[in-house]
Amino acid sequence: MSETMKAVRLHAFGGPDVLTYEDAPKPDVRPGEVLVRVRAVGLNPPDWYLRDGYRALPPEWRPNADFPLILGTDISGVVEATAADVDSFKVGDEVHGMVRFPDGVMTGGGAYAEYVSAPASHLAHKPARLDHIHAAAAPMSLLTAWQFLVELGHDAPNPFQNFPHEPVELEGQTVLINGAGGGVGHLAAQLAKARGARVIAVASAKNAAMLGEFGVDQFIDYGKTAVETVVRDVDLVLDAVGGPRMERFLSMIKPGGALFLVNPLGFEGHDAAAQRGIRVSSTQVRSNGAQLAQAAALFDRQAVRVVVDSVFPLSEASRAHQRAAEGGIQGKIVLTVS
Repeated sequence: MSETMKAVRLHAFGGPDVLTYEDAPKPDVRPGEVLVRVRAVGLNPPDWYLRDGYRALPPEWRPNADFPLILGTDISGVVEATAADVDSFKVGDEVHGMVRFPDGVMTGGGAYAEYVSAPASHLAHKPARLDHIHAAAAPMSLLTAWQFLVELGHDAPNPFQNFPHEPVELEGQTVLINGAGGGVGHLAAQLAKARGARVIAVASAKNAAMLGEFGVDQFIDYGKTAVETVVRDVDLVLDAVGGPRMERFLSMIKPGGALFLVNPLGFEGHDAAAQRGIRVSSTQVRSNGAQLAQAAALFDRQAVRVVVDSVFPLSEASRAHQRAAEGGIQGKIVLTVS
């Protein structure tokens, strides 16, 4: 009989109330993998999209789920066991990572649980300065910012366009981050600063103090000011929000500049961008332990900080998803695993 663990599982798609805290089989360790005793889990938008059955997608794109499934990708914890062919980690190491993304995007990454098995290549040693809560909050948001702004780090086909995404040189450039208070945005703003850019941060008023602490050069409260009326001649806009009217950013960008869209679905400004020589680009974030290992130095010297919005026990994952549905999240929502 296989060992069991506590996990939050999904037996049907729906609202936050379909998340069920219950016994589940403890995962096996396959070649190339590490078994992690999870201490904390970071929540991300793909978690609620999958819980909801990806209803925002066209029907033919929606997942055929093999229930029950376990949501989540972002973990921090302690190595419990390793496959015989893994020598990059040993039992007792503290690690964090984004597990099986985007490969597990339609089936769940297995993170909302006491144990998760993960490819060793998806993990990194936990930065010494971060506790498990903050280390679990980092991976997907940090890797998104890193792969957009610093280094793509893979050659997988790009689902959003027929050419690979290429980051731009940041030093000495003016970069506008839209959605700078959220998970990706608050890390992207700090990464751009750390790499020598002048940063304009666009967010709601409640994020002004936090972004000021990060040293952004200009803060714009989108509730009071339409950003396209006050900003001109930036080298790069990173839009971490998406939705309607992404075309409005084109007027702010210098000819020859770039517009990076974290969620490009619905963007209709390709012709206008081409006329002005503006490169529009997007990419799908992918698991990458080596990039997390590179970023550890930034956390350890506090050049980059992770902000946590709220913390819930694993057994109250449905409450955490309700918090996400309320919106206005500052930083990340995290589950703790006792």
